Amino acid sequence: MNKQEESFLGHRRAGILLHPTSLPGQSFGDLGPNAYRFVDFLVDSRITVWQTLPLAPTHDDDSPYNSLSAHAGNPQMISLDLLNEQGWLDQQEEDSRFADYHEYRNARLKEAKETFFKQVGATDKKSFDEFVVQNSYWIEDYALYQALRVQFGTHWIDWPAAFRDKQVDFGSFFGDKAGVSSDKAGQETEKQIKDSIQQVLFEQYVFFNQWHALRQYANERDVLLFGDVPIFVAHDSADVWANRDQFFLDEDGRPLVVAGVPPDYFSETGQRWGNPLYNWQLMREEGYQWWVNRMRTQLELFDLVRIDHFRGFEAYWEIAADCETAMDGHWVKGPGEELFRVLEQTFGKLPVVAEDLGLITPEVTALREHHGFPGMKILQFAFDGNNENPYLPHNHEPNSVVYTGTHDNDTTLGWFESLPEDQQNRVMEYLACPDEPMPWSLIRAAFNSIAELAVVPMQDVLALDSAHRMNVPGTTSETNWRWQFSWDQVEEGLAKKIRLLVEQCGRAEKR
Repeated sequence: MNKQEESFLGHRRAGILLHPTSLPGQSFGDLGPNAYRFVDFLVDSRITVWQTLPLAPTHDDDSPYNSLSAHAGNPQMISLDLLNEQGWLDQQEEDSRFADYHEYRNARLKEAKETFFKQVGATDKKSFDEFVVQNSYWIEDYALYQALRVQFGTHWIDWPAAFRDKQVDFGSFFGDKAGVSSDKAGQETEKQIKDSIQQVLFEQYVFFNQWHALRQYANERDVLLFGDVPIFVAHDSADVWANRDQFFLDEDGRPLVVAGVPPDYFSETGQRWGNPLYNWQLMREEGYQWWVNRMRTQLELFDLVRIDHFRGFEAYWEIAADCETAMDGHWVKGPGEELFRVLEQTFGKLPVVAEDLGLITPEVTALREHHGFPGMKILQFAFDGNNENPYLPHNHEPNSVVYTGTHDNDTTLGWFESLPEDQQNRVMEYLACPDEPMPWSLIRAAFNSIAELAVVPMQDVLALDSAHRMNVPGTTSETNWRWQFSWDQVEEGLAKKIRLLVEQCGRAEKR
């Protein structure tokens, strides 16, 4: 059996796409009781894959694709209820002392940290210390970056040069080492930074513990957790600040070139994403250790991962940083086969799904197929009147993942309702389910596909319209990334309805 034929799924499976922040909760979902209830819902539905977006801490736009770290978990997802159960936090109601729920949560996490370090036993203290050591390849840089970000309140590029360029003795901020400042103001600043570092380390310890407990609960019930790895990282991130030589930056840390995609049918000027580009030659000389470390963290969090913008590993669109649009960029060859060979030598067969949407060349397809990575098929892209459209179900292949839509698409109901009547008729004629309303006729088509994995956004499972979409690409809408469902939207009998469809389409493991 060659790599193209191999599968890491074990059998035909069905999944639901839902980011943890979209779970029911106050302001946003977390890793507490509602996450476990959702796993139980998946089990009742015989759904065996839970797909999420990146779990990383975000900037103020809440986009998980614009994160502060490629390794860290988002502390907004920490469950206060579980901290209460552990005895690290007293149950309290939100009160008027706090401007909003975010401020309340931050205050409660600080209380939990103080309780932990004052009352924790030897076992928990050892567990915390081991966690920090095991994650030393990223966590100290991240904790320091976050602490300095709080201290200076700006993008790291605007920090005082000594901090921006890492010319300070940062060792004094960790552990019990004595500070280096002799004046009172400097000593107070050092104390604030040390306190912030300890808070970040504690929050990451809690996040990873809560996530691993949830993953174990899911895995024990044959539910795999499916994560997402953006190919690029944000300029304002611990990854770039702490590893400036891995990116094309000037002496002050500003990008020389940035990422994007060229002009196409959707945009006459292309898309200028603005992420700094990797210095692939240096990464190669260092054995791609930066990427080995990144993949190590993700494989500890997930059973399988999607790599966003996979085509960028074969060739990526390079734009001069002073260009306002993507029009004047050009293609540059990426690391391709060599990078994935190193990753496979380190981790064995990679449980990777390649996001291969957009302008895909034969070289990109060859790279994906050589490593046996499934590609993606989006049904909302299928009905343009071309019978050779690769997203039409009759053109699917087993080694792929089929979606009704993704986090960047409208909901299937919203998408269908926005189509002209003649196109709606074309869709329904192809699906041959005249009596089954949207979105269930498209869900059925996804589950019937020969693609080994079929994934449906939770919004489609709940038959929600455009008001409930997760993200509108290219916009900064306040509603982006903030959708949550409620259990009231889960109608009685929904799990049974899904289970019957899963079983009919051969996506339920034989028991």
